[in-house]
Amino acid sequence: MPAVAITDHGTMFGVMDFYNAATKEGIKPIIGVETYMAARGMADRDSKLDRSSYHLLLLAENETGYKNLLRISSAAQLDGFYYYPRIDRDFLARHSEGLICTTGCMSAEIPRALLNDNPEEAVRRMNWYYDVFGPDRFFVELQQHNIKEITDLNRKLVEMGARYSAKFVATNDVHYINPDDARLQDILLAIQTQSLLADTERMRMTDDSYYLRTPQEMSHLFAEVPEALSNTLLIANAVTWT
Repeated sequence: MPAVAITDHGTMFGVMDFYNAATKEGIKPIIGVETYMAARGMADRDSKLDRSSYHLLLLAENETGYKNLLRISSAAQLDGFYYYPRIDRDFLARHSEGLICTTGCMSAEIPRALLNDNPEEAVRRMNWYYDVFGPDRFFVELQQHNIKEITDLNRKLVEMGARYSAKFVATNDVHYINPDDARLQDILLAIQTQSLLADTERMRMTDDSYYLRTPQEMSHLFAEVPEALSNTLLIANAVTWT
């Protein structure tokens, strides 16, 4: 792989170590963040209305985008924090220059609307992101894990994206590097959530596929949408500042 990205949840604490390690190995580092979008505004803090939030994937295309990522992650921690480090759409729109955006994982706004059988809301959100980022910096993201709803979600995303002539991108929800690391990550997750490994109700990953899958594995999983694979290189080549 010629490039690799870092997209931690709500923070950029690992960026410098990641950047130095990648460049040392001759791999192009792509800097990103999986931010949290507030259910309403980032200043709203109602326990019933604002406790939940949406995920959103952002990548720095250039130096301006990197600076905007810093602004976004800082404001999310200092101004928007409520259970999660949050921003809102108004703040994102003001700091969208130089950023590449995707529809995100299953916990993002557009996928969540589709999962909730609310296609009208999904269209409204899709239109907003296209208005902010344009067709060259906004991608429909597809993932594949052992989650019951994900196959139907991908079908809906592909159908919706086709109506927009959207660009697709295949990603893997990477939480560790090798398949054998799944057990170690599960232990760390139990520690983080203060749970016992024996607790069947505790938070855990759905399966052991959350590793850095090979290009061959990804090609097999997304054979029906080959442009979703080639567009990973399109994004990597679009990043010009590293």
